Amino acid sequence: MVAITPLTEQDRAEWLPLWQGYLTFYETDLDEVTTEATFARLTSRDGAYGAIARDDAGRAVGIVHWLPHPSTWSTSDYTYLEDLFVAADVRGTGAGRALIAYVRAWAEEHGSSQVYWLTSEANTTARRLYDKVANRSGHIHYEMEL
Repeated sequence: MVAITPLTEQDRAEWLPLWQGYLTFYETDLDEVTTEATFARLTSRDGAYGAIARDDAGRAVGIVHWLPHPSTWSTSDYTYLEDLFVAADVRGTGAGRALIAYVRAWAEEHGSSQVYWLTSEANTTARRLYDKVANRSGHIHYEMEL
């Protein structure tokens, strides 16, 4: 069982290794300035939000970050679940499912009509969970670096 709470400034020391684990999983390096700015945005709750999951012993075992935004296809907002990471030793215990449920509940409470996210095609472990809790959209993701 995990307990999930909104991310606060006091969580930084426990958030950082999980954030770094997430970046390592996606083979990404970010500079310290970006990491600091990300954490500041998440804890200020000014357009970006974060939560941290702790196991029964109080150890931080997962993080989730999300962004609500207007939609041209709805009169209500959508919520983009941008980052989700669970420590390798607790995957399969329900922590990821609980983090997704937390974002879903937040989105419903704040009037969003949809929660959505992206993942790597190769992320088969997470996709097994995602296939159980959500519907695949069938869309292909494109991006332009600026």
